[in-house]
Amino acid sequence: MTELQFKDSFWCVDFISNVGYETLIQRLCDGRRMCKDVEDLLKMRAQAEERYGKELVTIARKAGGQTETGTLRESFDQLKAQIENIGNLHIQLSGMVREEVRRLEQFRERQREQRRKFEGIMDKIQKMKVSLYKKTMESKKYYEQRCREADEAEQAAEKALNTPSLTPKQCDKAQNKAKQCRDAANEGEKQYMNNTEQLDIVRQEWESTHRSTCEVFQQQEADRINVLRNAMWVHCNLFSLQCVKDDELYEETRKNLEQCDIIADNNSFIEAKTTGSTPPASITFENYYDRDPSLSTNGSARFGGGVMKRFSDLLQGNCTGGPKIYVKDTQSILPSTGFPSTVQTSDEHSDGVYASIAVQQQQQQQQQQQQQQESQPQPELQQEPEANRDSSYIALYDYIAQQNQEELSISSGDVVFVTEQGEDGWWTAERNGLSGLVPGSYLAKV
Repeated sequence: MTELQFKDSFWCVDFISNVGYETLIQRLCDGRRMCKDVEDLLKMRAQAEERYGKELVTIARKAGGQTETGTLRESFDQLKAQIENIGNLHIQLSGMVREEVRRLEQFRERQREQRRKFEGIMDKIQKMKVSLYKKTMESKKYYEQRCREADEAEQAAEKALNTPSLTPKQCDKAQNKAKQCRDAANEGEKQYMNNTEQLDIVRQEWESTHRSTCEVFQQQEADRINVLRNAMWVHCNLFSLQCVKDDELYEETRKNLEQCDIIADNNSFIEAKTTGSTPPASITFENYYDRDPSLSTNGSARFGGGVMKRFSDLLQGNCTGGPKIYVKDTQSILPSTGFPSTVQTSDEHSDGVYASIAVQQQQQQQQQQQQQQESQPQPELQQEPEANRDSSYIALYDYIAQQNQEELSISSGDVVFVTEQGEDGWWTAERNGLSGLVPGSYLAKV
């Protein structure tokens, strides 16, 4: 394609008109605005890339997955790592885009300085041309006026010479005036010619400057278009390369996912957390009276049904004389009554063995002690209500009530009474006369 030239396309017929030059200046201003628009676009894209990268890094670091094990955990960790890597790459990409913006700003400033330099030269020569043009036109007008006056004066002098009634003095006066007018016309002609010559010199200088300025402006436009085109091209290449890198990192994750083995994960969990391979045995019925009497609980001896019945009769005071109790075991322990008891046992384990017990003396001692206890004032014992015993809980952890909250501070080991269990997990509890809300998960049934 044939390249057109600015220097051949922006002239004007009017000598003092500046339309062509102003058209070029407007084009350069529009080009500068376009550079600024591209810079703004790249800046916004860089900001978006930086935000996107930082969000990816935050997502990767906040993601959980600590409860998983095995190959799936490895794949998930790999995915988080690649997401963080992609986020860092996007942050680096935003830095490269900002660097491209910085180069565009420098290029725009260089063009602005160069353009201002030539604008100053053109403005100066343009003002000089216009000023000299006006001066030349004024000298032309003065010259033409003086020429007309000289012609009129010469015609009047010639007419005076041909008029017999005029004196010679009047004729001389008319001739002198004509000569003065002619001299003024000649002077105006010289001034006019001088201004014309100067104007032509300035015109040639202006024309030369206009051509060189047009060449510079055309080169600036070519450079601007080339730089902007390359900047957008580089922008597309950078983001295409980023897409390729993203795909490569995701491909690494896909390769890791291919190694994810469901059976291996389940086997690993079973091996690490197994609690047993057999279920519990069934619960069978055990008759209390058929159990082995030699087995004891808390170190106390066990009695047969008949013996226990006799001991019960004895403790209830049904015997008034000196009854004898048949004992199967060599040692027996009476239930705790709070009073000492005397039991005589035999070392023989035959059918004729009896133990003699002084029940009457023991009953008298018991009655005397009971009378003494009754005569003494007894402090009133406050029985804990059955509802409170059922609602008694022990604190498992410490909890400090928050300010401006209707909460109750508790310490580990404190026993509290729960009066209400809220569905939101907060229970109303009482301790030492204080009532407030505590976390239900911090309490355990007593």
